[in-house]
Amino acid sequence: MREIVFDTETTGFDPTQGDRIVEIGCVELINGIPTGSTFQTYVNPEREVPASATKIHGLTWKFLSDFPTFSVIADDFLAFIDDSKLVAHNAEFDFRFTNWELQNANHLPLPLSRMIDTLQMARMKFPGAQNSLDALCKRFAIDSFSRDLHGALLDSQILAEVYLELKGGRQSGMDLDVEKTTEVVAKATTAREKRSFPPTEEEAENHKKFVANLKNPIWLR
Repeated sequence: MREIVFDTETTGFDPTQGDRIVEIGCVELINGIPTGSTFQTYVNPEREVPASATKIHGLTWKFLSDFPTFSVIADDFLAFIDDSKLVAHNAEFDFRFTNWELQNANHLPLPLSRMIDTLQMARMKFPGAQNSLDALCKRFAIDSFSRDLHGALLDSQILAEVYLELKGGRQSGMDLDVEKTTEVVAKATTAREKRSFPPTEEEAENHKKFVANLKNPIWLR
């Protein structure tokens, strides 16, 4: 099963108020395991980046102005994610921004049915606890690379590990080989050769004496 863990960095909190995506990062998972295939790009937001946003992700308008706009990278992004399920932390935020950008670039929005929200998963698993990405990294002893700033690809790579832990973690010995499994089952279900263990003459005689001394045995009632 193919899934994509993704994250966005933005200029703020509300695309309807003019905020834009400045970075997208994606990590491919196959059966819950990162394959090493990633997608990452900075995005020209076509506007100034507030200092409050730069303080979070370190990206400035001067840096981003040399990168393509979202409409230019949209096709590459859509090709990478294809029709896979999309995993994000506080996924509603990332979907809202991504769909706003897609629609402005004349693309269809991503269906919410593709969304897997690890924040909701964490809240169900640890109700009342801190469930930020950093808090989950501490809980699961995941190295967050001592990050001082958020980065879309880095956060996606970290989230891929968190997502695996939220689903139960990687169980040792669960990477079963089909041929080996079949062989084990075949051996387990092979009928043993019938063997006979007749009593000795002494044992048979002792048994007769024992039965003869029984008072009202149940099989004679």
